[in-house]
Amino acid sequence: MTTITKTTVNVKEQAQKAQKASKSLAALSTKQKDEALLVIADELEANHSFILEENEKDLELGREKGYEQAFMDRLLLTKDRIEDFANGLRELVKLKDPVGETVSEWTLENGLNVKNERVPLGVIGMIYEARPNVTVDATGLALKSGNAIVLKGGSSALNSNKGIISVIHRALEKTTIPVDAVQFIASTDREATEQLFTMKEHIDVLIPRGGGSLIDTVVRKATIPVLETGVGNVHVYVDKQADLKKALDIIINAKTDRPAVCNALETVIVHREFFTAHKETLISTFKEYGITVHGEQEVVNTIPGAVLAEEKDWAEEYLSLDIALKIVDDITEAVNHIEQYGTKHSEAVVTEDQAAADLFLNQVDAAAVYHNASTRFTDGSALGYGAEIGISTQKLHARGPMGLPALTTTKLKISGSGQVR
Repeated sequence: MTTITKTTVNVKEQAQKAQKASKSLAALSTKQKDEALLVIADELEANHSFILEENEKDLELGREKGYEQAFMDRLLLTKDRIEDFANGLRELVKLKDPVGETVSEWTLENGLNVKNERVPLGVIGMIYEARPNVTVDATGLALKSGNAIVLKGGSSALNSNKGIISVIHRALEKTTIPVDAVQFIASTDREATEQLFTMKEHIDVLIPRGGGSLIDTVVRKATIPVLETGVGNVHVYVDKQADLKKALDIIINAKTDRPAVCNALETVIVHREFFTAHKETLISTFKEYGITVHGEQEVVNTIPGAVLAEEKDWAEEYLSLDIALKIVDDITEAVNHIEQYGTKHSEAVVTEDQAAADLFLNQVDAAAVYHNASTRFTDGSALGYGAEIGISTQKLHARGPMGLPALTTTKLKISGSGQVR
């Protein structure tokens, strides 16, 4: 009981400190924020040995607990990766600051001038899992957009994150940004996380980044508005009029480039006519790239080594070189399948029939829909947003890759000359 009370007080105090710091941060100029990001970048590089020592503690614990190799790779830091973190902050400096941007402006008949201007959200709460890079990325994006941030990383990366945060705090002491603008909840206590869910008086928005279980928990329990970064059960529909080379290139890129990311392909839907005409090529391609196919009996009977799909396979985010394959008789069946099992993340159609492409693009409900291109482009930098804090699969406030503008809201600034109503 004592532990829970202590954790509750600490989390609340950290949220309050962030809220107080956010007021000062919101008043800083772009130049001041950019200078701070550059100082943080330099400090991360200068202190890489210390950060790697802290990371090794997490890696050792991970080895003892038998974490999977893919998980360990996400946890691993190297000198090169830390340099990438620093360079990411330097790239952030090059991006346009959204704060103060005039979204729209007009003058009413009574002479009132109305200006709709971007302002920071205030305090961002960030809950995430094993990737220590999120600590740096989220901090940079928050500060550039004028927001304070309260971070709660996964227990598996606790030492790495604490090391990174200590370096960031030392860097901020050399800048005009208050150190309290970046808070890290250094606790493995589940109660600490759940307390963060309810700090509505002090935190303006909560962003979960990780697996489906984490995101579902945050959405279900939070009293703070949530920007949901959903999982990606991503589909590519290969139409009967698809170009074979384009189809193969897109499938292989979307599935094998980085199988464990949220914009990777999980289910390929193939028109029966295309499958019949090109099944031998599909079979050899899947074999060449080591892809395990899950499908209905027709697929199992046709593709050597294919696994009979269960209902859960159609909703599975494999995050591996497994893929579900669904054969359909028309595009409507494909769209209906995506409607039933998709997660509104990224969906693609491969076809030379513009009418079919238009139908797919208009009817499929997702943050990003593609015609003859890989779903791997659903990424802030790849789509021209610059850095992103996550990919939103919801419809309110922000949808798709969330860059700097998504971390702002708007304020009406109205100027008059004594008008009354």
